[in-house]
Parts: sequence; structure tokens; C-alpha cells
Amino acid sequence: MSPAVVLRRLALIGMLLCLIVVVLGAYVRLTDAGLGCPDWPTCYGHVTPAGAAANEAAATAHFPGWQFESGKAWREMIHRYAATSLGLLCVLIAALAIVYRRRNILSVRYALVLLGTVIFQGALGALTVWWLVKPLIVTLHLIGGLSTFSLLVWLWLTMRRRTGVVQPALGATQIAAQNVARRLAMIGTFALGCQIALGGWTSSNYAAVACPDFPRCQAQWWPVNMDYASAFVLWRGLDVNYTGGVLDQPARMAIHFTHRLGAIVASLALLLAAVVVWRRGPTPLVRRGGQWVIAALALQLFIGIFMVLRGFPLAVATAHNAGAALLLLAALTLNRRLREA
Repeated sequence: MSPAVVLRRLALIGMLLCLIVVVLGAYVRLTDAGLGCPDWPTCYGHVTPAGAAANEAAATAHFPGWQFESGKAWREMIHRYAATSLGLLCVLIAALAIVYRRRNILSVRYALVLLGTVIFQGALGALTVWWLVKPLIVTLHLIGGLSTFSLLVWLWLTMRRRTGVVQPALGATQIAAQNVARRLAMIGTFALGCQIALGGWTSSNYAAVACPDFPRCQAQWWPVNMDYASAFVLWRGLDVNYTGGVLDQPARMAIHFTHRLGAIVASLALLLAAVVVWRRGPTPLVRRGGQWVIAALALQLFIGIFMVLRGFPLAVATAHNAGAALLLLAALTLNRRLREA
């Protein structure tokens, strides 16, 4: 098996594993299990929660004020195990890129950026625990996870391109249409990234339930008592346990409502790019990429609306995070196909 094929398969495995890590992270956050283990990287001083459960009194004695909950501890540690596995896989990718650097299969710089991103992501995971699920760190942790996912997706698409996918030559008119489509796709992907960050801020501040109705918020099209002065304060000091949130309802409404406005902007940007590509894409493969973006966007909007109407059930809220990752995958695929064309 050639090194290129090995790297392509490792990128695919890493992409799927990273998606699992992102969804597990959302599940941990939504079940308030982020502090299921008050220390890092161990859990009450043990490698597994089973060790802490075997001698619960001794384990909790070192962490006064904390109560051991087996379910939350296991959810948190399973997330850590999966993230550690992802980190080791990124180390392997970087090592192979260095070993085969003379064959120009994969840029060593790109592989090191991927490795650095996943290491930084691990540091954010530690700070999430040490700083008591501070919203800024939790949001950065989500962004870091999806940045790692994006790098692995791009790597897989690039290696797939290098191992057999051939694009036809284009005429001048098709190239001009492709350039327009590329710009729109980049704008749409940037808007999606901003919306994902807003989603992380909404979740980490427990603002998802601030607007329990749809399409209005608290029976108002534009809530009049929103508190934007407090809604987006990034730093509130240390030694504050943010589990359950610390903001008042008006501030949470402002966050949630801004997230809805961001959804409109990001949806319009992605939809415009996808429609233009669908109608004027230079190749059938590119046009199919636009169709996938529309399908992923429709799915994510459906999940988001259904989540509100059903009262924010855990499974649907978790699926909303998975939907964001899949939409990001579709957007990146579209950008890559436009670049290849």
C-alpha cells in the first residue's frame, strides 16, 4: 500500500473520529458532565472512573466540595479517551509526513499545523475543567474541535484528489463562473464558522432555552428586554463555577436571539453560494457539491427548529451539533471541489 493511500485512510479515520469527539463533547456539555471529573487528565486521581468508584470516600476526600457521580464521570472520561486517540492519530499523520517529506505527498507544515491544533485543543480541554467550564474556554474548545475536523476533512479531500480523481479542462466562461462561485462559497463557509461560534456561546451560557417558542422569542418578534451589555462579556474572572450558567434571563435571551439572527445570515450566505454553484457550476461534481450543501443546510435548520418546538430534548440537541459538523463538511467539500475545478 502506497504512503499516499495510507495517509488518505488515516485522514478519513481521523475525520470520522473527530466527528465522534465533537458529538461526545456536545453530549457531555448538554448533560452537565463537563465537571464529572474535577481534575485533569485523571478522574478523581484515577485513570478511569472505576478506580474512583472502588474507593469513593478516598477519592472525594482529595476534592472537597465535589460529589462523585459515576455516569457523569464516565461520560467525561470516554470523551477524553476518544480525544486522546485522535491526538495520537494526528501524531502518526505528522510522523508519516516527515518520513515521506521528499516524496511531496503531504506538506510537513500542514501536518504540523494539524498536530499543533489538536495539542492546543487538548490544552483547552484541560482549561475547561480547571476553569470550571468557563463559557469562553468551552466555546474556544468547540471551535478548536471543529477546526481540527476541518483540517482533517481538507486533508482527506486533498489526498483523495491526489489518488485518482481527474477534473476536465475548463473554458474561459466556466472559469469566470467558477471564480464567482468560489468567492461565494468562501463567504458562506466563513459565515457558518461565525454561526458555530455563536452556537457554542449559546450552549455554554445555557441560553438555548431562553427562547422556548419559534419563530418568535418569548412571544415577541423582537424581545424588548434583552440585555446585550451582559450577554457577550467574555471574561468574568476565575473561581466561578459556570455549570448551569450565571447570566440572567434577559442576557440569555440576547444570546439566543443573536444566534437565531446569525442562523438567518449564515443560511442565506450558504444558500446563495449553493444555488449559484448548482446552476452555474463548471462540472457535475461541483454542482453536486452545491446540492449537498443545500441538503445539509435543510437538515440542520430542521433539527434546530424541531429542537425548539419539542422542548430541547437531549438527543435532538446533540444532533444539532452533529448537524453543524455535517454542514461544515458539505461546505468544505464544495470549496475543495471548486478549487480542484
